[in-house]
Amino acid sequence: MKWTDVHEIALALLDHHPDVDPMTVRFVDLMQWVQALPDFDDHRDRCNERILEAIQMNWMDER
Repeated sequence: MKWTDVHEIALALLDHHPDVDPMTVRFVDLMQWVQALPDFDDHRDRCNERILEAIQMNWMDER
């Protein structure tokens, strides 16, 4: 998984953090949670606020 796989990341976060409201997660924490996903393999410097927001919105939609 790469940073641009926002929908796939959102689904993985939903599986790993089912009781978390995505809107309460700070972007710093979200970045760390994404990097901790088992199938995630991308560089931290390829992430930006726009990507994190897209992940958060997809996560919210799936929830």
